[in-house]
Order: sequence, then structure tokens, then C-alpha cells
Amino acid sequence: MSGRSDKIVPLAVKIVVSGGLGVGKTTFIGAISEIEPLDTEAAITEVSVGVDSLVGVEAKTTTTVALDFGRITLDPTIALYLFGTPGQDRFSFLWDDLVEGALGTVVLVDTRRIEDCFPAVDYFESQGAPFVLAVNRFDGAERFDVDEVREALGLGADVPVLDCDARERGSVRDVLGALMDRVIGVRAAPRRRTAALSR
Repeated sequence: MSGRSDKIVPLAVKIVVSGGLGVGKTTFIGAISEIEPLDTEAAITEVSVGVDSLVGVEAKTTTTVALDFGRITLDPTIALYLFGTPGQDRFSFLWDDLVEGALGTVVLVDTRRIEDCFPAVDYFESQGAPFVLAVNRFDGAERFDVDEVREALGLGADVPVLDCDARERGSVRDVLGALMDRVIGVRAAPRRRTAALSR
């Protein structure tokens, strides 16, 4: 008996889900997680009046005050660990810790409050971190073509912008697949350049 286990331990990949208050980060992670997701939802109280804008999401009664967490195993060799950031600007000091070691990010946007995703887009662009922009489609919200959203945010053609419904597992899976393609493309680019220069 060797004492060795033949069980494959999947590679742990950290992914961040970010965006403004009420954009659907908790729902996004909850829709795909294979474990009971950890969330830190707290009731929105009168204390936040005048601090957190609920314009466009007036029915929202809770908000994330620290982080969300979930996990999805892509195949026996890769498991994604999903960390959701809080959406309020006053908790942005947590972002540096939450994104440390992350391979990529999903930035969610609500077109009713598109300006709420500016801090997340600016932050991840400044970090040089691969990210995709997922337009969460809310019932009753006006629909815009993804190219219009890209133009409104000034995103380059290299940043994938796609529709999603954070409530639907298949839609969330598609967004994470697009992010993994983006991560692989960004990480492979320097090797391709090096190989081309060595010819």
C-alpha cells in the first residue's frame, strides 16, 4: 500500500464578480454555485438613506455588506471559486483583498444604472486584469444592443460584452465560459509574441 491517493485534486481558480449595488452579483453566484453560497446580505436600513442610492432598484430590501462566495467545478481538473464584491462605494476598500490572486472578473451592469459599473470597469482596467462585461437583463428594463453598451462604456473590442440573466444557470455558465476564454487569450498572448520574436 503506497498511501498515495489517485484522486484528482482540481486546480483552484479564483474569479471575481463585481458591479454596482443591486446589479445581481449575489443572484449570479447563487445561480451557478454547486455549494450553498455564502452571502453577507443585510437589511437596508434608514441609516443608508442618502448614502446608498436605490434609484432604479427601489424594491431592494437587502444588500451585500462584505462578500459573496460560491464554487463550481468545471471538470475534474478545474474548480472556479467565485467571490462577489460589495456594490457600495463605501466598501470599495475590500476590493484589493478580494481580487488578490484572481485570474479574471465578471463585471455585471444594469443598463438602468449603467453609471454604477464605472468604478468596477475603471478598477479592473487599471489592474490590467482580464474581465468580461455581462449585461444583466432585468424584467421591464429597456434593452440595448451590447455594442451600444460597449460604446457607452468606452470598452475596447477585446473586452467581451454579452447579455445574461443572472437568475439562469445556463446564462451564468455562458458568461463564465466567455471569461475563461478571455483569460486564456490574455495569458497566451505574451507566449505567442515571444514565439513570434524568436522565429
